[in-house]
Amino acid sequence: MLPCPIHKLTGFDCPGCGMQRAAMELLNGNICKSILYYPALLPLILMFVFLSIYLIFKIKNGAKILKYLFIFNAIIIFVNYIIKFIKI
Repeated sequence: MLPCPIHKLTGFDCPGCGMQRAAMELLNGNICKSILYYPALLPLILMFVFLSIYLIFKIKNGAKILKYLFIFNAIIIFVNYIIKFIKI
């Protein structure tokens, strides 16, 4: 696994720390562990799948849906980061 350069330099986790471990657990079929490592991974995958579908089929109101998915993901990432920071 690749080390996080921000964690290496500062000693603090970045907002993306845990995503590699979560992806590995998801690929191994451990959905619960994946969510525990990085809760935003599944919504991010959903957002990118929808983005691909939107770019191919030009879904009506797709941009609005993507905006809400992005905001939802940003909130999950921010809350997860704050919870990790408080635990330290």
